[in-house]
Amino acid sequence: MGDADRAFKNAVYEQIARVGKALAHPRRIELLDLLCQGPMSVEQLANKSSMSMGSTSQHLQQLKESLLVRAERRGTYVVYRLRDDLTCSLFHTLQTVAEHYYAELRAITEAFFSEHQALESLDLSTFQERADKDAFVLLDVRPSDEYEAGHWPGALSIPLNHLIDRLAELPQDRTIVAYCRGPYCILAPHAVELLQQKGYRAIRLADGVSSWRAQGIPYFRRSEDTI
Repeated sequence: MGDADRAFKNAVYEQIARVGKALAHPRRIELLDLLCQGPMSVEQLANKSSMSMGSTSQHLQQLKESLLVRAERRGTYVVYRLRDDLTCSLFHTLQTVAEHYYAELRAITEAFFSEHQALESLDLSTFQERADKDAFVLLDVRPSDEYEAGHWPGALSIPLNHLIDRLAELPQDRTIVAYCRGPYCILAPHAVELLQQKGYRAIRLADGVSSWRAQGIPYFRRSEDTI
Protein backbone atom coordinates (compact mmCIF):
# COMPACT_ATOMS: atom_id res chain seq x y z
CA MET A 1 0.00 0.00 0.00
CA GLY A 2 1.47 3.32 -1.08
CA ASP A 3 1.56 6.54 0.89
CA ALA A 4 -1.41 7.96 -1.01
CA ASP A 5 -3.45 4.83 -0.33
CA ARG A 6 -2.62 4.97 3.37
CA ALA A 7 -3.47 8.65 3.56
CA PHE A 8 -6.84 7.93 1.95
CA LYS A 9 -7.58 5.15 4.44
CA ASN A 10 -6.57 7.31 7.40
CA ALA A 11 -8.72 10.20 6.22
CA VAL A 12 -11.80 8.00 5.66
CA TYR A 13 -11.71 6.27 9.03
CA GLU A 14 -10.98 9.52 10.83
CA GLN A 15 -14.23 10.92 9.47
CA ILE A 16 -16.18 7.80 10.48
CA ALA A 17 -14.63 8.02 13.94
CA ARG A 18 -16.25 11.43 14.39
CA VAL A 19 -19.53 9.64 14.97
CA GLY A 20 -17.98 7.38 17.59
CA LYS A 21 -16.41 10.32 19.39
CA ALA A 22 -19.73 12.15 19.48
CA LEU A 23 -21.45 9.13 21.06
CA ALA A 24 -18.67 8.33 23.52
CA HIS A 25 -20.66 9.59 26.51
CA PRO A 26 -23.84 8.07 28.01
CA ARG A 27 -25.53 11.45 28.50
CA ARG A 28 -25.17 12.33 24.82
CA ILE A 29 -26.79 9.01 23.91
CA GLU A 30 -29.64 9.87 26.30
CA LEU A 31 -30.06 13.23 24.58
CA LEU A 32 -30.38 11.47 21.22
CA ASP A 33 -33.05 9.22 22.71
CA LEU A 34 -34.97 12.28 23.89
CA LEU A 35 -34.61 14.04 20.54
CA CYS A 36 -36.08 10.97 18.81
CA GLN A 37 -39.36 12.15 20.39
CA GLY A 38 -39.15 15.49 18.57
CA PRO A 39 -37.44 18.90 18.74
CA MET A 40 -36.77 20.29 22.21
CA SER A 41 -35.20 23.35 23.74
CA VAL A 42 -32.06 23.20 25.85
CA GLU A 43 -34.22 23.87 28.91
CA GLN A 44 -36.53 20.94 28.12
CA LEU A 45 -33.62 18.59 27.50
CA ALA A 46 -31.87 19.66 30.69
CA ASN A 47 -35.03 19.09 32.72
CA LYS A 48 -35.84 15.71 31.19
CA SER A 49 -32.28 14.41 31.48
CA SER A 50 -31.73 15.82 35.01
CA MET A 51 -28.63 17.68 33.86
CA SER A 52 -27.59 21.26 34.41
CA MET A 53 -28.11 23.73 31.59
CA GLY A 54 -24.35 24.06 31.20
CA SER A 55 -23.71 20.33 30.86
CA THR A 56 -26.65 19.91 28.51
CA SER A 57 -25.42 22.73 26.27
CA GLN A 58 -21.90 21.28 26.15
CA HIS A 59 -23.13 17.83 25.15
CA LEU A 60 -25.48 19.28 22.55
CA GLN A 61 -22.66 21.34 21.09
CA GLN A 62 -20.60 18.19 20.58
CA LEU A 63 -23.53 16.46 18.91
CA LYS A 64 -24.02 19.51 16.73
CA GLU A 65 -20.34 19.64 15.73
CA SER A 66 -20.60 16.00 14.67
CA LEU A 67 -23.64 16.94 12.51
CA LEU A 68 -25.92 14.50 14.36
CA VAL A 69 -28.20 17.31 15.54
CA ARG A 70 -28.97 20.81 14.40
CA ALA A 71 -30.05 23.90 16.27
CA GLU A 72 -32.38 26.77 15.52
CA ARG A 73 -32.76 29.94 17.55
CA ARG A 74 -36.34 30.81 18.47
CA GLY A 75 -36.37 34.20 20.13
CA THR A 76 -34.48 33.89 23.40
CA TYR A 77 -34.06 30.11 23.33
CA VAL A 78 -32.53 27.46 21.07
CA VAL A 79 -34.41 24.41 19.76
CA TYR A 80 -32.44 21.24 18.94
CA ARG A 81 -33.59 18.45 16.66
CA LEU A 82 -32.06 15.37 15.08
CA ARG A 83 -30.36 15.94 11.76
CA ASP A 84 -32.76 13.38 10.28
CA ASP A 85 -34.27 9.98 11.05
CA LEU A 86 -30.96 8.28 10.29
CA THR A 87 -29.66 9.61 13.60
CA CYS A 88 -32.53 7.95 15.45
CA SER A 89 -31.76 4.72 13.59
CA LEU A 90 -28.15 5.05 14.76
CA PHE A 91 -29.32 5.28 18.37
CA HIS A 92 -31.59 2.25 17.86
CA THR A 93 -28.73 0.24 16.36
CA LEU A 94 -26.47 1.02 19.33
CA GLN A 95 -29.24 -0.07 21.67
CA THR A 96 -29.84 -3.31 19.76
CA VAL A 97 -26.14 -4.22 19.69
CA ALA A 98 -25.76 -3.49 23.41
CA GLU A 99 -28.80 -5.61 24.26
CA HIS A 100 -27.47 -8.48 22.16
CA TYR A 101 -23.95 -8.58 23.60
CA TYR A 102 -24.20 -7.24 27.15
CA ALA A 103 -25.95 -9.46 29.66
CA GLU A 104 -25.49 -6.67 32.20
CA LEU A 105 -27.87 -4.45 30.25
CA ARG A 106 -30.53 -7.15 30.11
CA ALA A 107 -30.15 -7.84 33.84
CA ILE A 108 -30.40 -4.14 34.78
CA THR A 109 -33.51 -3.69 32.64
CA GLU A 110 -35.27 -6.82 33.91
CA ALA A 111 -34.52 -5.94 37.54
CA PHE A 112 -35.95 -2.44 37.16
CA PHE A 113 -39.15 -3.53 35.43
CA SER A 114 -39.66 -6.36 37.90
CA GLU A 115 -39.28 -4.01 40.85
CA HIS A 116 -41.92 -1.71 39.39
CA GLN A 117 -44.37 -4.51 38.56
CA ALA A 118 -43.91 -3.88 34.84
CA LEU A 119 -41.98 -6.96 33.73
CA GLU A 120 -44.95 -8.13 31.65
CA SER A 121 -45.05 -6.28 28.36
CA LEU A 122 -46.33 -6.40 24.80
CA ASP A 123 -44.39 -5.62 21.66
CA LEU A 124 -46.10 -3.54 19.00
CA SER A 125 -46.92 -6.43 16.66
CA THR A 126 -48.57 -8.42 19.47
CA PHE A 127 -50.47 -5.35 20.59
CA GLN A 128 -51.81 -4.81 17.07
CA GLU A 129 -52.80 -8.47 16.72
CA ARG A 130 -54.70 -8.45 20.02
CA ALA A 131 -56.05 -4.89 20.01
CA ASP A 132 -59.50 -5.63 18.56
CA LYS A 133 -60.06 -8.82 20.52
CA ASP A 134 -58.78 -7.56 23.88
CA ALA A 135 -60.15 -3.99 23.67
CA PHE A 136 -57.05 -2.37 25.09
CA VAL A 137 -56.84 1.28 26.10
CA LEU A 138 -53.53 2.63 24.83
CA LEU A 139 -52.13 5.24 27.19
CA ASP A 140 -49.31 7.66 26.34
CA VAL A 141 -47.73 8.83 29.61
CA ARG A 142 -45.06 11.12 28.18
CA PRO A 143 -45.20 14.89 28.68
CA SER A 144 -47.82 16.57 26.50
CA ASP A 145 -45.25 18.29 24.26
CA GLU A 146 -43.88 14.90 23.23
CA TYR A 147 -47.36 13.53 22.60
CA GLU A 148 -48.15 16.50 20.37
CA ALA A 149 -44.92 15.97 18.41
CA GLY A 150 -45.83 12.35 17.67
CA HIS A 151 -47.90 9.48 19.09
CA TRP A 152 -49.66 6.26 18.19
CA PRO A 153 -53.05 6.98 16.56
CA GLY A 154 -55.87 6.68 19.05
CA ALA A 155 -53.64 6.80 22.12
CA LEU A 156 -54.97 8.71 25.12
CA SER A 157 -52.55 11.30 26.49
CA ILE A 158 -52.24 11.47 30.28
CA PRO A 159 -48.74 12.50 31.39
CA LEU A 160 -47.47 10.46 34.32
CA ASN A 161 -47.48 13.43 36.70
CA HIS A 162 -51.21 13.95 36.00
CA LEU A 163 -52.23 10.30 36.10
CA ILE A 164 -53.36 10.11 39.72
CA ASP A 165 -55.72 13.05 39.17
CA ARG A 166 -57.20 11.68 35.93
CA LEU A 167 -57.82 8.05 36.82
CA ALA A 168 -61.55 8.56 36.34
CA GLU A 169 -60.93 8.90 32.59
CA LEU A 170 -59.75 5.27 32.42
CA PRO A 171 -62.23 2.34 32.32
CA GLN A 172 -61.61 -0.31 34.96
CA ASP A 173 -63.05 -3.11 32.85
CA ARG A 174 -60.38 -2.87 30.12
CA THR A 175 -56.64 -3.48 30.07
CA ILE A 176 -54.56 -0.32 30.07
CA VAL A 177 -51.43 -0.53 27.91
CA ALA A 178 -49.01 2.25 28.81
CA TYR A 179 -46.19 3.38 26.58
CA CYS A 180 -43.60 6.14 26.61
CA ARG A 181 -40.37 6.97 24.78
CA GLY A 182 -38.85 3.55 24.27
CA PRO A 183 -37.60 0.43 26.04
CA TYR A 184 -35.56 2.30 28.67
CA CYS A 185 -38.11 4.99 29.43
CA ILE A 186 -39.11 4.91 33.11
CA LEU A 187 -42.48 6.66 32.72
CA ALA A 188 -44.50 3.63 31.58
CA PRO A 189 -43.23 1.30 34.34
CA HIS A 190 -44.18 3.87 36.98
CA ALA A 191 -47.59 4.32 35.35
CA VAL A 192 -48.19 0.56 35.33
CA GLU A 193 -47.21 0.33 38.98
CA LEU A 194 -49.58 3.14 39.95
CA LEU A 195 -52.47 1.73 37.93
CA GLN A 196 -52.05 -1.76 39.36
CA GLN A 197 -52.04 -0.32 42.88
CA LYS A 198 -55.36 1.37 42.06
CA GLY A 199 -56.91 -1.88 40.90
CA TYR A 200 -56.46 -1.54 37.14
CA ARG A 201 -55.24 -4.28 34.84
CA ALA A 202 -52.19 -2.60 33.33
CA ILE A 203 -49.19 -3.66 31.28
CA ARG A 204 -46.62 -1.71 29.33
CA LEU A 205 -45.87 -1.56 25.65
CA ALA A 206 -42.19 -2.43 25.24
CA ASP A 207 -41.89 -0.29 22.12
CA GLY A 208 -42.07 3.48 22.01
CA VAL A 209 -41.66 6.46 19.75
CA SER A 210 -37.88 6.17 19.43
CA SER A 211 -38.26 2.56 18.22
CA TRP A 212 -41.05 3.41 15.78
CA ARG A 213 -39.15 6.35 14.33
CA ALA A 214 -35.90 4.42 13.99
CA GLN A 215 -37.60 1.51 12.24
CA GLY A 216 -39.75 3.63 9.96
CA ILE A 217 -43.01 2.39 11.52
CA PRO A 218 -45.75 4.88 10.64
CA TYR A 219 -47.37 6.77 13.50
CA PHE A 220 -48.99 10.19 13.87
CA ARG A 221 -46.17 12.68 13.65
CA ARG A 222 -46.30 16.45 13.42
CA SER A 223 -44.02 17.99 10.83
CA GLU A 224 -40.93 19.30 12.59
CA ASP A 225 -40.94 22.26 10.21
CA THR A 226 -44.01 23.58 12.01
CA ILE A 227 -42.42 23.46 15.46
